[in-house]
Amino acid sequence: MLGRSKLGVIFGGASLLLLATTGSAFAQEEGPSTAELAAALDTFFLLAAAFLVFFMQGGFAMLTAGLTRSKNTVNVLMKNLLDFCFASIAFWAIGWGVAYGTSAGGFLGTDQFFLVPSTAPEGEFGVPVMASWLFQVVFAGTAATIVAGAMAERTKFPAYLIYSVVLSLLIYPVVVHWIWSGAGWLNDYDATTTGDWGFTDFAGSTVVHSVGGWASLMGAMILGSRIGKYGPDGKARPMAAHNMTFAALGVFILWLGWFGFNPGSQLAISSQSNAEAVSLVAVTTNLAAAAGALGALFTSWFKLGKPSLAQTLNGVLAGLVAITAGCAYMGPLQAIIVGFLAGPLVVYAADWLDALKIDDPVGAVPVHLVCGIWGTLAVGLFATLPGNTGTTGLFAGGGATLLIAQIVGVLAVGIWTALTCGIMFYAIKYTVGLRVSAEEELAGLDGFEHGEVAYPDIAPAPEAAPAATRPVGGTVTQSV
Repeated sequence: MLGRSKLGVIFGGASLLLLATTGSAFAQEEGPSTAELAAALDTFFLLAAAFLVFFMQGGFAMLTAGLTRSKNTVNVLMKNLLDFCFASIAFWAIGWGVAYGTSAGGFLGTDQFFLVPSTAPEGEFGVPVMASWLFQVVFAGTAATIVAGAMAERTKFPAYLIYSVVLSLLIYPVVVHWIWSGAGWLNDYDATTTGDWGFTDFAGSTVVHSVGGWASLMGAMILGSRIGKYGPDGKARPMAAHNMTFAALGVFILWLGWFGFNPGSQLAISSQSNAEAVSLVAVTTNLAAAAGALGALFTSWFKLGKPSLAQTLNGVLAGLVAITAGCAYMGPLQAIIVGFLAGPLVVYAADWLDALKIDDPVGAVPVHLVCGIWGTLAVGLFATLPGNTGTTGLFAGGGATLLIAQIVGVLAVGIWTALTCGIMFYAIKYTVGLRVSAEEELAGLDGFEHGEVAYPDIAPAPEAAPAATRPVGGTVTQSV
């Protein structure tokens, strides 16, 4: 046997020989550049944020199913599943191009349909177009899903799918182009605001949530209320949620998803400044959600004499929606103020809707429209950090410039969305039909529209409706 010293000499010589023959090759190899590493990190960050936002679809499904009646559970889940499926295809084919294609007068994009081109120019390092598309399509899916709650329990399934396609194909992408494309007439990301208004919406209080909220309002008005929702005296009758556990789980999922929704809208994390911005957004998002819950809790406790879980859950969402526009431009204290004030707003907005006999089973309009508007205007009041306009809010000494821009943006998006959705819903109503029959509504949409039920071992309680019931805003139904 060779001694240890001889073995050492042999292995040492072999190692030197290997280094001599390959050392030059090792020396010539270079690792990825700083730009490549930054692009990879930003891409991973954006994709992870997109995955969180996608999971919000599950949150919306649980929330809507929980706050409606058990006989419509399958229908609610199918709509939440398929509106994202249809939104994905529509946004790939047309929506992305309308949102981010070459601008026609700051109004809409004119190319990049079917996601062409889908790669960056050769030699450029950055987040791939495909990753950007995925992050944007989950936002489009969120806007489409919001309406499922407001129109739940009486909308024809095919009509709902048509709506999802149209919203993702045109209505929502046009708003994106106005505000987020970098070429829109409301904001072109020029700090001088030359040629644009400087409207500021960091992550979508207006772009996503108000669009979904306006569509919900128009859909609920044109569709009409559920049979038996309002009595002869005009007062709302309670239609109890069938599973508050589902509803609570849905809100927790949505809260988690918002940590992709808002921080992900920074679009990058590879630099120190981006890391600090993402951290700020995550903190303001969380604080506003917590404050919104407390605002709704105290308000409902005062109104009802008891703390309401349903109202408090909607308070969480109200705070999240409200802070979404200004989460990057406010400090923690301002975020708490904005979120807390959203709590009473969402509670009283539900009462206002009932006073107008507009039936919104899950509170989509109070949460997404009312609090989306509030959060957008709050940027013009409380913004303490310069946004896309380079200005600050009224209470931070920036004057009324930003607040005026926010008002203009809210009005413009409201008019566009309400008008186009109104035309769309009326067109659906007088062609394929928007509402199910009274018989289907009373029995439940699950069996009639899908041939399956969520709870086969539980027989639904029988319902009856007054003769010649007229759903508010809808058409006269048959006597039952």
